Amino acid sequence: MKNIKYIITGLLLSSFLISCSEDFLEYEPEGVLSNENVATAENAESLVIAAYAGIANDDMIGPLTHMWVYGSVRSDDSYKGGGGRSDVAEVDRYEQYYLTVPDQGELMAPRTWTNYYKAISRINFALSVINDIPEAGYDVKTTRQGELRFLRAHCHFMLKRIFKKIPYITEDLTKEEIADTGNDLPNQELWNMIADDFLFAYNNLPEEQDEVGRADRSAAAAYLAKTKLYQAYEQDENNQVVSINSSLLQEVISYTDEVIGSLEPDYANNFLMDYENGPESIWAAQFSINDGTRVGRVSFVTGLNSPHGTGLYGCCGFHLASQNMVNSFRTDANGLPLLDSFNQSDILNNVQADGTVAVSSGLTVDPRLDHTVGIPGRPFKYRNTVNEQGDMIYKFSWARDPGVYGFFGNMKEQQAPDCSCYIKEGPFVGTSRNVIFIRYADVLLFKAEALIQLDRYTEALPLINEVRERAAASTQKPIAAGASDIYNVGLYTSFPNKEFAWKALKFERRLEFGMEGPRFFDLVRWGEAEETLNAYLDEEKTKRDFLANAVFTAGRDEYYPIPQREIDFTGGLYVQNAGY
Repeated sequence: MKNIKYIITGLLLSSFLISCSEDFLEYEPEGVLSNENVATAENAESLVIAAYAGIANDDMIGPLTHMWVYGSVRSDDSYKGGGGRSDVAEVDRYEQYYLTVPDQGELMAPRTWTNYYKAISRINFALSVINDIPEAGYDVKTTRQGELRFLRAHCHFMLKRIFKKIPYITEDLTKEEIADTGNDLPNQELWNMIADDFLFAYNNLPEEQDEVGRADRSAAAAYLAKTKLYQAYEQDENNQVVSINSSLLQEVISYTDEVIGSLEPDYANNFLMDYENGPESIWAAQFSINDGTRVGRVSFVTGLNSPHGTGLYGCCGFHLASQNMVNSFRTDANGLPLLDSFNQSDILNNVQADGTVAVSSGLTVDPRLDHTVGIPGRPFKYRNTVNEQGDMIYKFSWARDPGVYGFFGNMKEQQAPDCSCYIKEGPFVGTSRNVIFIRYADVLLFKAEALIQLDRYTEALPLINEVRERAAASTQKPIAAGASDIYNVGLYTSFPNKEFAWKALKFERRLEFGMEGPRFFDLVRWGEAEETLNAYLDEEKTKRDFLANAVFTAGRDEYYPIPQREIDFTGGLYVQNAGY
């Protein structure tokens, strides 16, 4: 959290571990914590901070925050990138929907599972300590319990989106009970457990927190809305949506109305250090730099993803926009997206002799394109230069392997190299900019989605237009190198029917959150992953040979397999997901 020092549990030892006695039989090993030797208000505060730190203890492998692998590369938004298919080959298998090899290794998904349950363990330990502290000596006890249960629900929510079948671990379980806890709860029951923790947080957190980064009532309301929205699309055992629960959709609307926030006036602000924790950031992982540690508490989750062929960054060219993603930003004469025909021809794919990309006559696009994608000849991260370090115009040469993955880059997750938030550790880039889990734009579109599914699509119109109006206004920063005349974003004048409104909502979510990670999870939630992704692959593989054999298998590829090592560790207690 900004303005709060992260205190690792081990640092507490000097203040509250019992010292050795002369009799070695009474010796308490250093490094062992129990409820009895930490159950003070001061120590409890440190444990809560350590719990917050735990939800962002990720790196380039086994991510907990940015879902670029699980939600973007696995969708139609982006390619893996890097130095060919063998470079971090496990992610290539994810992109190919080829997860049935016997050994999935120790990278990515298995480590994400482990890292989240480590975070949950921290949270539950803190809860078990705080539960035993009398309120008379700890006046923020209920607030801290609300924060911890919010964090626990967040962790289980993220796990459930990736793995579906997960054990729900709470602080009241003994070690033996945890060992006996399976992962085969009915789908709706598991969602209810996540929602119950968020509801406790909603009922017990203040509207505002004095310290930036702590969960508050708005964050809990937004996450409740998100949870209920996912839960509303009821799935069978084969991951197929069989019904949509209207009462849960009504709850989505109720909770979104409780969220306090607003859109940033410029879309770019959501992705720049100078504006973090602004009015649009409802819930985010917090990071720090120059905090007395060697490299700071920075995020390396996208450390592989910087442009490769430039001394400004240096490595490693992962997470590259797909041609399909780029095409989706095209607009018609009225500034509206081409909901059905956006991918009939490619845009910005003609590289000229000077290494820039030609702009076709008459082409108009949504400016969110230049906030999302690095395009040759256009300013990168709103900069033409970076002091004496060099030119910041995105170049064709910045693409590491254009023969395989094309030359489009990613923009949102990058920071300019002269940002005070930026650091390099070897070839890898880290920054102290937040990773946002829920933006206010999410909240608006959650509500719009629920309204449309309840046949109240005329009420959704102004919500979608609010997001589009902000997009239209987001042209003030240098993003187009003199080609800003191609921007054209219009507002919908009406939704003639539910079908049209539904297409508009889905398209708007893609444009608004392109390459931020929610796309794959949206498609699974809607029950449209197989249809959308195989249609994408059929077309995209004609442009990118590495996708030639990729195919999405319904009833399996909606979720990752439960890591085999977890099934083995529990002696077969955990059951595998469908299709594996």
